[in-house]
Amino acid sequence: MKTTDTTEKMTPLEQLMRQARLAFVMVGLFSFVLNLMILITPLYMFQVFDRVLTSGRTETLIFLTLIAVGGTVLYGVIEGTRAFLLGRIGHWMQRRFARQSIMKGLSSPALSALPLREYLQVQNFVSGPGIAPFFDAPWVPVFIAVLFLLHPMIGVFSLLAAIVIGLLAFLNERLTRKPFEAAQRMQGGVSIELAGAARNAEIITALNMAPAIAERLQTPLDEAQDNLLGAADNAGTLLGFTKGFRLAVQIGVMGLGAYLVIIGELSPGGMIAGSILLGRALAPVEQALGAWRGFVGARESYNRLNELFQASDGSEGPKTRLPEPKGHLVASNIVYAPPGRDTPVLKRISFEVHPGQVLGIVGPSAAGKSLLCRVLIGTATPQGGEVRLDGAEVANWDRAQLADCLGYLPQDIELFAGTVRDNIARMGEGSDELVIAAAKEAGAHELILGLPSGYETVLGPDGAGLSAGQRQRIGFARALFGDPKLIVLDEPNSALDEDGERALLGGILSAKAKGAAVVLVAHRRTVLQVVDALLLVRDGAVEAFGPRDEVLTQLQAARADAQETAS
Repeated sequence: MKTTDTTEKMTPLEQLMRQARLAFVMVGLFSFVLNLMILITPLYMFQVFDRVLTSGRTETLIFLTLIAVGGTVLYGVIEGTRAFLLGRIGHWMQRRFARQSIMKGLSSPALSALPLREYLQVQNFVSGPGIAPFFDAPWVPVFIAVLFLLHPMIGVFSLLAAIVIGLLAFLNERLTRKPFEAAQRMQGGVSIELAGAARNAEIITALNMAPAIAERLQTPLDEAQDNLLGAADNAGTLLGFTKGFRLAVQIGVMGLGAYLVIIGELSPGGMIAGSILLGRALAPVEQALGAWRGFVGARESYNRLNELFQASDGSEGPKTRLPEPKGHLVASNIVYAPPGRDTPVLKRISFEVHPGQVLGIVGPSAAGKSLLCRVLIGTATPQGGEVRLDGAEVANWDRAQLADCLGYLPQDIELFAGTVRDNIARMGEGSDELVIAAAKEAGAHELILGLPSGYETVLGPDGAGLSAGQRQRIGFARALFGDPKLIVLDEPNSALDEDGERALLGGILSAKAKGAAVVLVAHRRTVLQVVDALLLVRDGAVEAFGPRDEVLTQLQAARADAQETAS
């Protein structure tokens, strides 16, 4: 039970790494065998110098050489297998986690591609050659122990050299960690801002805002580069010094070995073997220093990903599927303040919409109408009050089930790269019959047939290739796809001509006749003819709510009183 509770508290990335433990244990076992096989070359040198050259036995030389060559070939096979296994770990991780990273980015518009980028940083390090030295470095004490067996003086010399290189690695960590972290934070912030700017490329071009935006983003990029340059200078200096020190140590151990040979305490083979073995013992630490930047980046990405998933509100998990709703929507005392603001934008808003009823929401600009739509569909969570669909809070519905019974047309129409059919089918595998039925109900079927390839017309990002009115009508068809029970339309006629508006009204009446509850934000009075009830919102609060004709009468009377007072 404790294990289950612990697993439930883990982030998806932590669970993924836990599931990969056995694979990493296998990599560790391969590393164990590889580091044992490193002894082949020094042992071969030891035997050749101490036995073959002194005995002159050719057959012994041939036999030893064949064993050593076979061992080194096997070493290469095992090294390749380890690399193969690391690559497969990366492939397995991508199959298990890339989709979650993408969905996390899509659920957090401000983050966009950040989770996927952070995940790929972790995956590329884990599955690449940069991680291998970190598996080999723990074997340094084993090699030093073998050097002690050759001779205590060589062992002490090697231990001191390893301590110095270890201190250099520690110094490298201290000097580079914070600059690398700061640079990555700055670059991540620039990426987020650039992604937001790219979505508004047209206005940037039209108003010549590109130079100002580039100048604004250049400053954090320069600061990030300054941090990277300083860290890279420190790391490069330490790496260069480490390489030079290791070469000097190998020469030193060779000289020490030669001295021990002269005084008769070490054989020539031991001298050569000691030099080779010490070089191999210190190589992983030097390689780890070279791969340190990738390690720091992967570690920071891993920590940031965990923070992103820990900050999740838990709405992404599966929920119990409720009975299919009929479309009874109740909003009670909705209070919402955007992040970073203390003053609510929505102030205790309450209303009710029954199945087969159309509610119109009207009010001046910045009254909170679009935000209220987002609260109704569950993409914005209110700080107070509740929204219930057929008695259950919107937040408690399984997201996939809610999407099946929900239609939504935002004020800013977002179509995606793909065909018209794909966009109406919500980028899924909906049947042709359902796609065409939704298009006909929205009055967009003839419009789509007139496109170059009909329903198979390929659109660019953001629906590139269509006019604003065409995008709105296809977006309306997407909202009607699958006969949803709750339809929320935010200014659905803002870009429509007279024909498009007639098609819109026909689609709303058709959905109403099927028993759907429709919430409609409107500025033009022409669409109010299909509305049953009106909600007037001003400054985030309900000013009037009731049957359409009663609310319109109140508005006319209030307007007449205002004109009379002004005159």
